[in-house]
Amino acid sequence: MIPIKKYHEIKKCTSNPSILLAGLMASCENKMETKSFAQLFFSKTKAAYQPQQIVNLGVAGNFVILSKTGVTDVFMSAITGDVGSSPITGAAILVKCDEVVGTIYSVDAAGPLPCTVTNATRLTTAVGDMQTAYTDAAGRSNPDFLNLGAGNIGGKTLTPGLYTWSTDLLIPTDVIISGNSTDVWIFQVAGTIDMSSAVRITLTGGAKAKNIFWVAAGAVTLGTISHFEGNILGQTGINMQTGATINGRILAQTAVTLQMNTVTQPE
Repeated sequence: MIPIKKYHEIKKCTSNPSILLAGLMASCENKMETKSFAQLFFSKTKAAYQPQQIVNLGVAGNFVILSKTGVTDVFMSAITGDVGSSPITGAAILVKCDEVVGTIYSVDAAGPLPCTVTNATRLTTAVGDMQTAYTDAAGRSNPDFLNLGAGNIGGKTLTPGLYTWSTDLLIPTDVIISGNSTDVWIFQVAGTIDMSSAVRITLTGGAKAKNIFWVAAGAVTLGTISHFEGNILGQTGINMQTGATINGRILAQTAVTLQMNTVTQPE
């Protein structure tokens, strides 16, 4: 027998008697988009929820900035982690040695002097791994959230899972990413990602930037003095506007643009 309290909870979800039975089974869980895996543990929808596995970045994971067609820069940026570009010549890496706490890798001796390390083999492997990681993340199926917010996630709290948008993605106001230290988030975007100026992404509950993957087919733009969390796997350009910061990685299959930014490899 269905408890009276549960009956009335479900009845709030629908006034149509013909779908009441279905409502009893679902138990108003159409609000699932706000639930974490822990919250779903005793839910009838748990069987349909599968936590995402981490995206293997391979050698690309050793870089905080990696591109195929160069890195432009407006001095002075602060970069913590390795930087590299391939197959383009090192002359297309415009960051300076005193902007990087890490190693700048180049395919030739034309990279920033005197700190550049020439290692074409390492870069070829890293770029290949970056493309493999993009293909993996972009190819994940059965999303937990489809076209959330109709492509506008401003003000939302994002729980772990696979998110897919068939449109551009807008981040016009602050966003919270909430979960524990082992949870994984994958955000698949068919278009561009545009984050407005002064907007922040904040992590809560122990969520780790290293476990967050933004996969964009179009260009990614982080507005002035905004703050971003997670790894960006971009099929095209990744552009950081003046004063923007990121705790994560910038892995672009074309170019990376910096303007007095802070880029920190996540732990």
